[in-house]
Amino acid sequence: MWTPDEIASLCYEHYRIRLPKQGKPDPNREWTLLAAMVKIQPIADLACDCPDKQVQVTKEVVSMGTGTKCIGQSKMRKSGDILNDSHAEVIARRSFQRYLLHQLYLVAALKEDSIFVPGTQRGLWKLKPDLSFVFFSSHTPCGDASIIPMLEFEDQPCCPVSRDWAHNPSVEASGDLEATEDKRKCEDPNSPVAKKMRLEPRTPARKFANGEAHHRSFGIQESGPVPPKVGSCNLTSEELATGLDPSGAKVVDVYRTGAKCVPGEAGDPGKPGAAYHRVGLLRVKPGRGDRTCSMSCSDKLARWNVLGFQGSLLMHFLEEPIYVSAVVIGRCPYSQEAMRRALIGRCQNISALPKGFGVQEVKIQQSDLLFEQSRCAVQTRRADSPGRLVPCGAAISWSAVPEQPLDVTANGFPQGTTKKGIRSLQARSRISKVELFRSFQKLLSSISEDKWPESLRVQKLETYQEYKEAASAYQEAWSTLRKHAFGSWIRNPPDYHQFK
Repeated sequence: MWTPDEIASLCYEHYRIRLPKQGKPDPNREWTLLAAMVKIQPIADLACDCPDKQVQVTKEVVSMGTGTKCIGQSKMRKSGDILNDSHAEVIARRSFQRYLLHQLYLVAALKEDSIFVPGTQRGLWKLKPDLSFVFFSSHTPCGDASIIPMLEFEDQPCCPVSRDWAHNPSVEASGDLEATEDKRKCEDPNSPVAKKMRLEPRTPARKFANGEAHHRSFGIQESGPVPPKVGSCNLTSEELATGLDPSGAKVVDVYRTGAKCVPGEAGDPGKPGAAYHRVGLLRVKPGRGDRTCSMSCSDKLARWNVLGFQGSLLMHFLEEPIYVSAVVIGRCPYSQEAMRRALIGRCQNISALPKGFGVQEVKIQQSDLLFEQSRCAVQTRRADSPGRLVPCGAAISWSAVPEQPLDVTANGFPQGTTKKGIRSLQARSRISKVELFRSFQKLLSSISEDKWPESLRVQKLETYQEYKEAASAYQEAWSTLRKHAFGSWIRNPPDYHQFK
């Protein structure tokens, strides 16, 4: 079928060839994160029907996103024309929704070939049975999946760092992935890790921060060692606090996440070393002095693994949600157990979901290939170059659609937008809420009303919020998920969804 390295390689090649220079990091001083959706389809092979022969597939990138930032609560707009969250995973998923809208337009309005086939009910569609999707991210998602134990016996290679990084670390993946004032004030200078850093200044040291460890540890793929995969560390908060994993190995620390616990959750202990975080909690991406309402990417992926990647609007046209069959992570600090806990484990006991919805046992795998514009790759290339390494301020969206597939944004608006031009139609990202809603309305208007799905014929709907709420099965599933697993999820007030 496919391997994690094949998926990663395909996405990296797509990034290099299909995405323009605009929006990409300055290779000498900036880095970014990458995510994509890959369509998997078997190749019809009539020459051989041998059951033992491995199925050959085509792999196609259908959406891609880059980005490291999100806006603060004070910058949110009720007109739906700004991107609140521009982390790569979110950009890739919204770009995927744009792709799905186009595919529905092809089959429902133009009667052309598409990834969809008619469902059993009027106006509803479903994926062709042989199609599947793989979600790729060049890094572990921020939040719970990035709280990864560090065992004493593990040799965890990393980028060369200057000696003072151990005492003056910077945040790697907060709301905007910039350095903050919180410099791990509670770190114990007598910990085994700190001692090792002081005693071995020429040894590539781990870089710790009250932030993500997305690309903290590895050099270039061709020359660097294979990244560690923490295979025995499915640890609870209590086990982290005791400093031992179930096998008895000593846990000396954890990789930190900059995502903060949401109000209503128990909160992080904040103790030195391995007891710093509490795992399994909902988290929100922090901003630079301005709190955000954006949930962590770990939380969002867990939600999409139950409700589907299509969102509420598209459920009006779909017989069942669109799930991914696998999640592939690029080369970075990684724990299989932490990924499974964050994406599946927190929701696995939920039952009584509407028909078609369920907690997916998605396959989670890691590639050994490093993204060339990840923080670690750029840091390795720069070596001792002067100047500060910073996250790229732009986000790139790409969708497999014929018209204007690219969208480059900064601070939630198309790159280059001025304050004076913010209210214009040109100042809207093609994957903003309002523009995806316009695409949805265009799809609806291209179909005769007698062929509309039942959910859109029973009542007159006008606002974005009304259309979302009318997707009753989706809303029931979301309500059940919040009730049993994500009760503290931060939701935008309804008045942010009243645009037409």
